[in-house]
Amino acid sequence: MIQRSHSHQPSLGILNMKKAGEKFQLLRVPPSEDLSHFIKHYWIIHWDLTGQEPHQQDVVPNPCANLVVQSRRTAFYGVSSTRHSHHLEGRGHVFGVKFRPGGFHPFANIAMDRLTDSSVGTMEILQVGPHMLEEQLLTAEDPEHKVQRIEELFRRIRPDRDESIERINAIVDEIHRNRDILRVEQLSDGFRMSPRSLQRLFKLYVGVSPKWVIRLYRLQNAAEMLEGLDHQDVLELAIDMGYYDQSHFIRDFKAVIGKTPEVYMKER
Repeated sequence: MIQRSHSHQPSLGILNMKKAGEKFQLLRVPPSEDLSHFIKHYWIIHWDLTGQEPHQQDVVPNPCANLVVQSRRTAFYGVSSTRHSHHLEGRGHVFGVKFRPGGFHPFANIAMDRLTDSSVGTMEILQVGPHMLEEQLLTAEDPEHKVQRIEELFRRIRPDRDESIERINAIVDEIHRNRDILRVEQLSDGFRMSPRSLQRLFKLYVGVSPKWVIRLYRLQNAAEMLEGLDHQDVLELAIDMGYYDQSHFIRDFKAVIGKTPEVYMKER
């Protein structure tokens, strides 16, 4: 059931995964079948940097909400629209719930764009305070016990299945799979929805626009291509990613990845 993260697995937004693996351990646990409509997986991070320098871990955004259980920071977090960093020092661990794109909306029952780059407390959603969650999930050693406890809480408030979640995930999967998708109009044609309907659906359920998701995956693809080659012509890569000029590509790449393509290549 538990999947330990290795370098050949998808990084899921964690930059420089090989180096990161030397600083912390990441486990992913799939949800039980009855919650898999809403939840993508649970994630557990452990680190022990005793006697070492603190580690700053960069994470690129993704179109998913998360519950993060961490000392003094426990909350439900909406989609982060930009790259963010996590400061790790000493010893510690974090427990998280990663929802499928759109999967948190039925629990929150608000337009998800209100939670973009923001958060909501656990009491409002689970009727359980953050300190109690931290006590129950950060002290238990067995990952299975952590998952069992959080699933008990979610089952108490589990909403009905929502077919819009399946449609959103099909759209996001197509964006991720098909690198030829550069415009929202291509999605609206393929999924027989008007661009306005797509925009409203993503605003309500995800918190970001389909255009933002297209841009995100294009830039993640670009970063993967830069990691896999000894040399890459940035102008050629920009054109391959659907950009009309190199400066626009570099600006977007830095906004999402945190550094220019040239610096990213040097620091691989």
